[in-house]
Parts: sequence; structure tokens; C-alpha cells
Amino acid sequence: MPPSRRLLATDLAQIAVFAAFIAVLGLMPGIYVFSSAVPITLQTLGVMLTGCLLGSRRAALTLALFIVLVAVGFPLLAGGRGGIGVFFGPSGGFVIGWLVGAYVTGLIVERSLPKLGFVKALLACLAGGVVAIYAIGIPYWAVAVGSLTTAAVQSLAFIPGDVAKAVIVSLIAVAVHRAYPTIVPVAKAHAARADVTSSREG
Repeated sequence: MPPSRRLLATDLAQIAVFAAFIAVLGLMPGIYVFSSAVPITLQTLGVMLTGCLLGSRRAALTLALFIVLVAVGFPLLAGGRGGIGVFFGPSGGFVIGWLVGAYVTGLIVERSLPKLGFVKALLACLAGGVVAIYAIGIPYWAVAVGSLTTAAVQSLAFIPGDVAKAVIVSLIAVAVHRAYPTIVPVAKAHAARADVTSSREG
């Protein structure tokens, strides 16, 4: 298996640490607004940060680990929620969407390195941490409550907080990548493949 596809001990450690970080953010109780069945939590901040700092593959694996732990009963979600029943409730789609959101965020960041600026980082967080998650969470929520309109309208309450989280994570991500270019090797691998493809076509 090529080194770029192999999970090294460092990768496994990072996956475990970030899964634990998202769990710690769940210690903050969720906020329910406008009688919503889905709480506002800090854990989406962890999802965005995981994507920004670990890249698409490791971020997806981190959230896959986290979701499995929740499914088997660990109370890792805000408010001490856990168990398979979570995924049959209104917020289940958002939790599942975290995996996709982290992957999308990481993919965009990878493609932006090594010249990751605030705007690109923010676009990555909004695309993955907001659009991708909402695209899965809102329809799932609509099925649970029986109304797409209700789910869509109530989800508007999440937007200000999620945008603020995206701004915070973007600032952190840019600073971290400048000081510790954790995903630059991945970006270089993409560039190398592109150079090889171009030389073959030439």
C-alpha cells in the first residue's frame, strides 16, 4: 500500500485526539431556540476544525469513529445524548452530515494549500460545515417532523452561530497551517500528480 494511502501511527493519534475534542465540545449543553427539536451546539465548530487541520480523509475517519461511538451508546453529543436512537430523531441527519461536512471542508482546504488564506478557509468551512451538513440534516429533520418548511425555517436560527464558528475556525486554521503545515504533504502529492498528468499529455 502506498505511504499516501496508509494510516500511520500519527494519523491514528490525530484521529483519536480530534474525536475526543469533538466529544469535549459536547459537554456544553445544547441550546434549543424557537421550540426547535434540534439543539445549537459547539460540536459543529469541532467538525469544521477537524476538516481544516486533518484534511478530507483523516477528518472523515475522525467523524466516522465519533459516530460509531455515539451509535454504540457513548453519551458524546451535547446534553449527554448517545445511542442508536439519536439517528432516528430530528438531529440524526445533522450528526451523519458531520462526516460529509468534515470531508468537504478538508478537501477544499487541501486544494487551497499551501496558499491557504482566510477567505479560502472561510469558504471551506461554510461549504462543508454549513451547506453540506444542512443539505443532509434539514431533509432528515423534515422527515422526522413531517414538514420540510418547518425544518427549513427553524434551521435559520443556526446560521448566525455557524457563520461565527466558521470565522473563528478559519482564523485558527490559517494560523496553524502557517506555523505547522500539517496538510502540505497532501497538497504536494496532488500537485505532483497534476505535474505527471501534464507531462504525459504534453
